[in-house]
Amino acid sequence: MYSIGLTGGIASGKSTVAHLFSEHGICILDADVIARVVVLPGESAYESIVAYFGNSILDIQQHIDRAKLREIVFNYPVKRIWLEKLLHPLIRDKMIAGSLAALSPYCIQVIPLLIETLPHPEISRILVVDVSVETQRQRLRERDHLDEIMTNKMLQAQIGREQRLAHADDILVNEGNMAALRLSVDALHEKYLKLAVSKDEQ
Repeated sequence: MYSIGLTGGIASGKSTVAHLFSEHGICILDADVIARVVVLPGESAYESIVAYFGNSILDIQQHIDRAKLREIVFNYPVKRIWLEKLLHPLIRDKMIAGSLAALSPYCIQVIPLLIETLPHPEISRILVVDVSVETQRQRLRERDHLDEIMTNKMLQAQIGREQRLAHADDILVNEGNMAALRLSVDALHEKYLKLAVSKDEQ
């Protein structure tokens, strides 16, 4: 399967871009969605996380409270690294399995920490959704209602914009309106269709 790794900084619009690709019938595999699945009660990661962080991270239904967990890991980098080492292999395995089962000409794998977790030999091409840091700050405040301190911690936990762009095969600038974004996705879709066909013919 020809797989496009879609990544970008936090609040850059990755989910919106992925949705636009899905409108073309393209299989979307989202690491964040899978991350929610692998930490459900009954999953192996659930027991490990509760044992490490304690019952205080659970809500009334005994599910892991993602907001509480997020606050902990962004305040204690060592704990964030521990969590990433636990979850990333589980998520990657499910992403690869999903791509192998995909029926579309190519698939989109949405991986926020794609560059940070290289290499990804299963990824054919990297698409970076790019916005300015100030746009990220504004969207985080409006979308997640975060204060300045937490916003800074979340931005600092990711690699810099320049480093991310240096790994990009394609760059999609998401500073405009939805109409402009849709046109950009449409153009990339046509490009990826041709690349996928070329790979199949090799």
